[in-house]
Amino acid sequence: MSTVAWEFKEEHFRGKRALVTGAAGFLGSHLVDRLLACGCQVVGVDNLSTGNLQNLALAKESPLFSFYEADITGWSPPEDTFEFIFHLASPASPVDYRRLSIETMLVNSLGTKNLLDLALQRGAVFLLASTSEVYGDPLVHPQAETYWGNVNPTGLRACYDESKRFAEVLTMEYHRRYGLDVRIARIFNTYGPRMRPDDGRVVPNFIIQALRGEPLTVYGDGRQTRSFLYVADQIEGLVRLLAAPHAKGEVVNIGNPNETTILEFAKVVAELCGCEYRVEYSELPPDDPARRCPDVTKARQLLGWEPKTSLVDGLRETIAYFREILAGKD
Repeated sequence: MSTVAWEFKEEHFRGKRALVTGAAGFLGSHLVDRLLACGCQVVGVDNLSTGNLQNLALAKESPLFSFYEADITGWSPPEDTFEFIFHLASPASPVDYRRLSIETMLVNSLGTKNLLDLALQRGAVFLLASTSEVYGDPLVHPQAETYWGNVNPTGLRACYDESKRFAEVLTMEYHRRYGLDVRIARIFNTYGPRMRPDDGRVVPNFIIQALRGEPLTVYGDGRQTRSFLYVADQIEGLVRLLAAPHAKGEVVNIGNPNETTILEFAKVVAELCGCEYRVEYSELPPDDPARRCPDVTKARQLLGWEPKTSLVDGLRETIAYFREILAGKD
């Protein structure tokens, strides 16, 4: 793929209208804030099954923002024009999508179809927030967009993995049959302020345990890898993917190509939290991927995007956020 000469400008969103589903969630709320800062009018929708209205405290101060508490599997928005639809609604952590397994499958199937129909009706560009989990426990490394994945279709993670895979193919069929302008972002491990303390994923787990002076829970032997992307970099990737005029019908990894083992990550968290490095080992969950790292060549060439925030800088911001959360509970 040749490099595309294209410069992202925030003016692309100014004065336009965007619908953001999952708006009260971790990623959704940061996206809302970014779009508002660009001068975009934003309609947010969330059923609050995993989202938190407190995440939208800043957005609610803006006259450009409106919010609906609703389930998108059957929601019909007001008769407004939308130039952009960002579909981020779905539980995303193993704790949540096991607790809400059927709801997860429905939001990624019926919910996605509902929004694709809306995009057709309103003439909107559609962005699907997919996931690196479509690669399953990968047999190739790093994972490029051309890799088809290695997913257990009936395992405990399948409610999320397979429903996201379905959402991707449904999105592409709307592109092929109707010519709908769609883009698919495969999101890799993202962290930052507004993650829930009880999210169940490794970043909040380790930080909360470290701040409480507890041993860090490591599943398996800790040699499995992840790639951690700070939330501001993730949002930059999403807005660039939707804005790029040459990205119609494209699937793009948005993640950090710097790979870290869980044990290495635990040491960094302990050091930044100023606590003793202690770990407790626990049984590895079923189908937990051994390696997870994106090939972001396509994002660099197509979007002019790559991560900017170092792991240490991003973790400092995230740790400060969780310190405030814990202080508020005392």
